[in-house]
Amino acid sequence: MPSSYSLVIASSQGQKRREIRLELAEDAWHGRFQAMGSPCELVCEAKKRHEALELTELVAGEAWRIEDKFSRYRAGNVVHRINTAGGRAVEVDDETADLLDFAVTLYNLSEHRFDITSGVLRRAWHFDGGDRVPSENIVSDVLRLVGWHRADWRRPFLQMPSGMEIDLGGIGKEYAVDRCAGLLREQGSSACLVNFGGDLAVSRAPEGRRSWKVAVEGDAEGEPAHLIDLKQGALATSGDARRYLLKDGIRYSHILDPMTGWPVPDAPRSITIAADTCVEAGMMSTLAMLKGAQAEPFLRAQDVVFWCRR
Repeated sequence: MPSSYSLVIASSQGQKRREIRLELAEDAWHGRFQAMGSPCELVCEAKKRHEALELTELVAGEAWRIEDKFSRYRAGNVVHRINTAGGRAVEVDDETADLLDFAVTLYNLSEHRFDITSGVLRRAWHFDGGDRVPSENIVSDVLRLVGWHRADWRRPFLQMPSGMEIDLGGIGKEYAVDRCAGLLREQGSSACLVNFGGDLAVSRAPEGRRSWKVAVEGDAEGEPAHLIDLKQGALATSGDARRYLLKDGIRYSHILDPMTGWPVPDAPRSITIAADTCVEAGMMSTLAMLKGAQAEPFLRAQDVVFWCRR
């Protein structure tokens, strides 16, 4: 029988009420919760309800830990300390340093177009499906606070000019997926699929079916463009299905070029990548989106498995 319950956990923000829903459907347990601004789900082949519950709690707890630690919306966490340092150097722990090192790698691979300081452009752009395109003056004013080259990163110390910020949202969800899939493997659990807002990884191949069935979103809501048989590894998707502006027949994607402050021209509607890990898949999908019209030639040159929707 379907079941649900509420869970109270301690976090960096004190006591927080967060809910997990657990139900049995199509011979698999589905544990659902919200984290990182996305619907999250654990699908597992556990034999017993209590095992499915324990696994969902494990995954949800790790997702919430990462959200509390790295979300720019949380006061008092490491990102908040960096963003409010007022030009002072901030010492960070190893986990944060590893993410910053990875962000630097992406910055260099993308020819400086993946930039974790570009989150402040949200002050100019509000991708809510409306038609409010900011003026060039507004974008230029915010752009003064963008540019990783202005940061001084000497592990474990990060120092940035006052007013600049970092936003790890571009890599945090994929990192959380891989962390959770890794915990499940360490646990030696039944086969599981971790799905955080469409970015997903599997702990191992399922036993009760030939593969995990994953749908790639199509143009029409509820109608998938592709059905993927996934036995191992991960998938990640980048795109503007829900975050865009539309004005005078022109669609403005939320994928912004930090060098101009404007949406990347001719970017695909979405790109889905298959890789060994969700971080790898997310890295390739993001780098491809930043290539705009050259996304598909770029991906073919990398010899990766991908699905692109224009």
